[in-house]
Amino acid sequence: MDCGICVILSYLCGKEKQIEMSDVIRLLPDSVANQIAAGEVIQRPASVVKELVENAVDAGATDIKIILKDAGRTLIQVVDNGCGMSMTDARLAFERHATSKISHASDLFSLHTMGFRGEALASIAAIAQVDLRTMKKDDTVGTRLLISASKVESQQPEACAQGCNMMVKNLFFNVPARRKFLKKDSVELSNIIHEFERLTLVNTGVGFTLIHNDVTMYQLLPGSLKQRIVDLFGKSLDKQLIPVETDTSIVRVSGFVGLPENARKRNALQYFFVNGRNMRHPYFHKAVMQCYEQLIPADEQPNYFLNFKVEPETIDVNIHPTKNEIKFENEQPIWQILVAAIKESLGKFNAVPSIDFDAEDVPEIPAFNPDANAEHSEDLDRGYNPFRTTTVASRMSADSSWRRNINEATRDWERLYADFEQGRADSASGIRGSVLNSADVGESDRETEQMPLLDIPVEDVAVTTIQLKNRYILSPAKSGIMVIDQHRAHVRILFDRYMELAGIGALATQRVIFPEVVRLSPSQNAVMESIADDMSVLGFDLSYLGDDSWSINGVPSVIGSTNPKDVVQQMVEDVIETGESLGDGLREKVALTMARAAAIKIGQSLTQADMEHLLSDLFKLGTPNYTPDGKLVLSIIPMDDICRMFV
Repeated sequence: MDCGICVILSYLCGKEKQIEMSDVIRLLPDSVANQIAAGEVIQRPASVVKELVENAVDAGATDIKIILKDAGRTLIQVVDNGCGMSMTDARLAFERHATSKISHASDLFSLHTMGFRGEALASIAAIAQVDLRTMKKDDTVGTRLLISASKVESQQPEACAQGCNMMVKNLFFNVPARRKFLKKDSVELSNIIHEFERLTLVNTGVGFTLIHNDVTMYQLLPGSLKQRIVDLFGKSLDKQLIPVETDTSIVRVSGFVGLPENARKRNALQYFFVNGRNMRHPYFHKAVMQCYEQLIPADEQPNYFLNFKVEPETIDVNIHPTKNEIKFENEQPIWQILVAAIKESLGKFNAVPSIDFDAEDVPEIPAFNPDANAEHSEDLDRGYNPFRTTTVASRMSADSSWRRNINEATRDWERLYADFEQGRADSASGIRGSVLNSADVGESDRETEQMPLLDIPVEDVAVTTIQLKNRYILSPAKSGIMVIDQHRAHVRILFDRYMELAGIGALATQRVIFPEVVRLSPSQNAVMESIADDMSVLGFDLSYLGDDSWSINGVPSVIGSTNPKDVVQQMVEDVIETGESLGDGLREKVALTMARAAAIKIGQSLTQADMEHLLSDLFKLGTPNYTPDGKLVLSIIPMDDICRMFV
């Protein structure tokens, strides 16, 4: 009886625990859910600009004005002349999954609008203060709606212009961690300008104005794609682009590609559009690069602005919250069509190199005439007989002369080879010393990332090195095969060399005889203006020429033969990528930037002497294993792993 009661009680206790455990699952409040969604949709001020402008385009606006304060931290205002909203629609638009773009699941496969999820406005309202004024076309009075952190503060009638006037204030004011990690204003403004460029290129029939801190940066009129490209990136592109046009049952491709001679090492203008939407597509990018494979160097990139028109049901845009990643149903056929269209345009506009049949400055080669009499400009030696046996004396004289030349050459070669062997032994001892010192890497910032000791005997260093894919250097070691990244190895070498020069106060400015002019994109120019003072501290003498162009009048004395334009552009890109100013660690940053710009490039072919010289310089360093920014320079493939491949 007692046992039965115990069973019942244990059963009841188990049920009670199950009930208690089920009570921990609860629905999140809308404000919290909106903040979570905002983390995916709204990453920085540029994300807000993108969502608001796309909504304005979907509303049928033909003129859009964007007003910014402090790179969007304080204010992002988008004013459009679209269809506007009623009082009820204005209030409902800020609810999650509230949209006018779709009503059924099947609509996802026939999208003709930029937005469709109904998350953007709710996400923006969750992390900012929103002030909306809107009025429909046929209404006489509009409405004003105030929202702060998803909470509606007020909604009342107000006289306003047709369309929408959306003000987003104090972005991330209630999420201090997100606001803290925003980059400096120049970097955030650069991101906004880059997003602005993508939006304006895909909506060429809409007029755009961009104002930052009361300064008008852009005022673009409606026009063609070619005109919009010129307005955004300068008149110089007008003659650098060739049209691409093809129409098939699968896809219609239109737009422009750049001439091969105008390819860029960095900052290439590369844009894909599909059905009026921006997209990133590495697969189609490879198709474009294939067309330029034999036309431009491996380290350069062509410009292109290509628009794809396909049936909406053949693509899926519902992959990523930003809607920039798009899946195509017919990727492989489109690849082939794209390659054929670009190659046809390059060939049509003589962009593909061909055989030069120009006869100017070419020596004249007379045509053969069998009827002409053979003539000689000099009299022939009729007594000459090539088969006549030479005398013993003449043979001995020729033989001794030949032997004397050989002996002299041998002595010279032995002397040269002795010097070479001595240099190789010195480098080998440097390798042994540097490799042994690499065990002390833990004394630097990289204590837990020590490379194992490379047991490379002197006799192994003398073995011929091999370059793999014009990128890696293979050299045998006692424990296996050593693989060295040639670009990173050279960066490591040049960085230490520049730092040594900078340590003795060599960051003085050296004037250049012929100033270089570097042209930046608008987004890069915004960053350049903010770091110009820091650049002068580093030894650069720069002056602004207008139209996003800068004149390089002087460079740091340690820059050597490095192209100053590459160095300046690389430094601007480093600031954009990292968001850090140049104020801290100036010498290290300029040394690393110059090392990256001057180092051997990936894809550059090296001779045997080049590789041996590179390895010799590398292993003379105290820490050859890593680049200054912590990237691996070399690695060992153990002999055991190689043996296991053939078991």
